[in-house]
Amino acid sequence: MVKARFTTFDVVVYAILLTVGLLTLLPFMYVISVSLTPYSEVVRNGGFVLIPHEFTMDAYRQLFDRPIIPRAFGVTLFLSIAGTAMNLALTLLMAYPLSRKKLPGRTSLLLFVVFTMLFNGGLIPTYLIVKETYLLNTIWAMIIPSLIWAFNILVMKTFLEGLPEELFESARMDGAGEGVILLRLVMPLSIPSLVTIGLFYLVGHWNQFFLGVLYIQNTDLFPLQLVVRNMLISASSVETNVDVTLPTATLQMAAVVTASLPIVLVYPFFQKHLTKGMLLGSIKG
Repeated sequence: MVKARFTTFDVVVYAILLTVGLLTLLPFMYVISVSLTPYSEVVRNGGFVLIPHEFTMDAYRQLFDRPIIPRAFGVTLFLSIAGTAMNLALTLLMAYPLSRKKLPGRTSLLLFVVFTMLFNGGLIPTYLIVKETYLLNTIWAMIIPSLIWAFNILVMKTFLEGLPEELFESARMDGAGEGVILLRLVMPLSIPSLVTIGLFYLVGHWNQFFLGVLYIQNTDLFPLQLVVRNMLISASSVETNVDVTLPTATLQMAAVVTASLPIVLVYPFFQKHLTKGMLLGSIKG
């Protein structure tokens, strides 16, 4: 049996990694602890609590008693599911033809895609387009302007270019059209890459608040992250016209946990596909 030998260098590296890991966990522990701690204990400890002596769910009950949080949660859930589905569909529909080297005008289209990664129309022109297309103050204003990410198209295109050309030729010889090839051949083989890109889109939609600030005035359409942001900035209650008995800081931390927990829980289930998709769909030099 070979015994592992730890050198001084190994000890130093592990100590640094452990320290960095603990420092990374401290903010999460603080947020969760404050959200579960009675306000009296928070005040006694000067507002800093890592391990509460007493736990309470009052902040979460108070948070979800107000209609704005469940409503915002539903808006964000719709944005994440519907937006990600539309993102993946359009990304695949554009990446597949671009991966075919015999496509007429392929080079010009690729240059157009790359150009949008370097330059964009700007905030004001984009706002005017959203306004003139009657998307202002609708939930689609937070989905349609960011339907396709150019980087994800290039990643998907590179992955599809790695598929054996013989598969496509065999399918065409059997009489399959491009639509059948896309649905029955390309999509099943692209699952690792689709999961990877889909996770990027999903996180982007879940964390969306900036487009809500720009295009949404109706509070019924505010996404969850925008509501949490407003709570943290204004240091007020969930709804200013409601008398809240719990302290604002406790509600704020509970809102942060509520907004972050779903993605934290979902990510581990996709980690395997995420790593595999990154390797398969990486851009080759």
